[in-house]
Amino acid sequence: MLTSNPFSSSRYTAFSPKSSEEFSSASRSVKPGLIASGIVSAWTWAATLVSIILNTEGCVKTCIQLQSSAVAYKYGISGPWWYGAGATIQVLLFAMLAAKLKLNAPYAHTWLEIVGTRWGKTAHLIFMFFGLATNIIVSSMLILGGSATVTDLTGMDTLAACFLIPLGVVIYVIVGGMRSTLLCDYTHTTVLFAIILTFVFTVYTTSPKIGSTRRMHELLTAAAGASPVPGNAHGSYLTMRSKDGLIFGVINIIGNFATVFQDQAYWQRAIASRPETTVKAYLLGGLAWFAIPFTFATTLGLSAVALRGDPDMRPLSAADVSAGLPAAAAAAALMGQAGAAALLVLLFLAVTSATSAELIAVSSLLTYDVFKKYIKPNATDSQLLQVGHYMVGLYGLVMALAGLIFFYIGVSMGWLYTFMGVILGSGVVPIALCITWSKANKWGCIIASIAGFFAGLLAWLVTTSTLYAGVINVTTTGENFPMLAGNLASIGVGGIIATVTSLIWPDDFNFDITRAINNPSATNPNPVKSEEMKQEGKTEAEDFERKEEIRESEEAASPSVIDSTIATEEQEELDPVKLKSAFRFAAWSSLGLLLVLIILIPLPLFFAQTIYGSGGVASDRSRNHKGYFRKRKWKICTAIYFTSLGTDITVFVTMENPQFYTV
Repeated sequence: MLTSNPFSSSRYTAFSPKSSEEFSSASRSVKPGLIASGIVSAWTWAATLVSIILNTEGCVKTCIQLQSSAVAYKYGISGPWWYGAGATIQVLLFAMLAAKLKLNAPYAHTWLEIVGTRWGKTAHLIFMFFGLATNIIVSSMLILGGSATVTDLTGMDTLAACFLIPLGVVIYVIVGGMRSTLLCDYTHTTVLFAIILTFVFTVYTTSPKIGSTRRMHELLTAAAGASPVPGNAHGSYLTMRSKDGLIFGVINIIGNFATVFQDQAYWQRAIASRPETTVKAYLLGGLAWFAIPFTFATTLGLSAVALRGDPDMRPLSAADVSAGLPAAAAAAALMGQAGAAALLVLLFLAVTSATSAELIAVSSLLTYDVFKKYIKPNATDSQLLQVGHYMVGLYGLVMALAGLIFFYIGVSMGWLYTFMGVILGSGVVPIALCITWSKANKWGCIIASIAGFFAGLLAWLVTTSTLYAGVINVTTTGENFPMLAGNLASIGVGGIIATVTSLIWPDDFNFDITRAINNPSATNPNPVKSEEMKQEGKTEAEDFERKEEIRESEEAASPSVIDSTIATEEQEELDPVKLKSAFRFAAWSSLGLLLVLIILIPLPLFFAQTIYGSGGVASDRSRNHKGYFRKRKWKICTAIYFTSLGTDITVFVTMENPQFYTV
């Protein structure tokens, strides 16, 4: 089914993945609904869902990890909020970068092309390290999670699954390129919303074990009485006053800034989108994605707590909770084998979708920032397309090998998830400044990224040694406070140095230079032929080969009527006035939503030490506020929000692309 999507694209649209531009960037013509569904699907990467851990006997144990549901199980309702909000604001803020990308470098293929053009080779290579490190870490989690899912679903050997998962995805990415990836993302997103809605209505309406929000409240209250949550107000699961939940939220925010701002997969979607609707796509995608972990965790994560002691709910050890098994156990207890199977299908779709995003992203980096930049600057379109195909296959193999390495090492993916910000956070601010601010200082930003990297590692290790009497191992380094210190030091030092040096010694960069990157109107339409005129004395074989290259270059430089129409529309949408207006809209919208999601809603509730009741809310001072934030209203609002956003994206894409549904 996935491989058939490219053929549908060729059959029902004017696009065919036989050019490098269509293969890597979908001809920069994708509409907002499809981009938004691609963002939702790509950000629902199974590294946050599935994992492997090392058990106490030292052998590797494969298991499902539902990170969002695991934090709900540990911290109560604060966990889903901090998980969802802490990973949503990055996508919302990325809308500003997407608008600046279309304004300052509308024809770039990768964000590294912009860095290299503006700051030169040294910066290009340094930030390539951060970019590829991000892709490798994310890809390792995907393969480990996917292999765990396939093993649990089919009994397949985990080592075999590590290679077979990327193999299937590599095939449809090579066949269809970027557009195929987005179409598959839409399919995955639709199924994902349907499965989560099934869990929601089962838990809160039809299940004989829970069946209502009032019954859920009673069970959670009883669970808190039997086993209070450390650091939560009155030990309750029904409070936003959670010390560890807040710490997790900070770590989550910093780490996800690194993975979004430095992952080519998110830049790729901005590049592929139409300039006029880029901002709308990212805002819609971010808001829709927030509904997924928040709804899923408040359903299955809290159900796992509520069903403690139920005959069908298997007991969960501390290792099981650390491994993220609460959601899987709750799904099986509520729906039997059907629940477990639905959960595994959900996870498998998340793995394949995010894997395809990483494959096409790294393929673009290796094609344009390695092959074209350093190996063959005058490569023809067909050569770039061929290298792009090869790089997809190569990175599929690298993903499998990286997954195997982590499988044998036995490092927890939960550990790696919180560690990402320590080594990657220092590049976030310099990269954002490079794309958006003409005064960003070149050497200040380069030094900031390196200094922040080492500051993060130093703070992480020193904090671990200080708090745990000099004991530094996987367990102690993975605790909340060492990870918090490392994350804050990395992004803080990098951001401060980059900003201060740019204010003291500002550059005065002209973005017309980056606007010329790959600009058809600013390049020689036939560079091969121009070069050929300068050369003499070729052998007959060399001359024949040169003529073939000239022919291919002329074909690539001769746009079809459809391409010309698209180019004309694109030029109209690249109006600087419109793009600056879009940036202002993105800034106000994303910063406003950040204020609401991170400050205005959670922090007042945290400091008020509010505990949700079935008919009202009680605080530490025993005050009742009847009708204020009932647990029932909380869940009903969550379900309505989730359903409306899921429906909007599904219908939006259908309305945008009727050619896929009519013959």
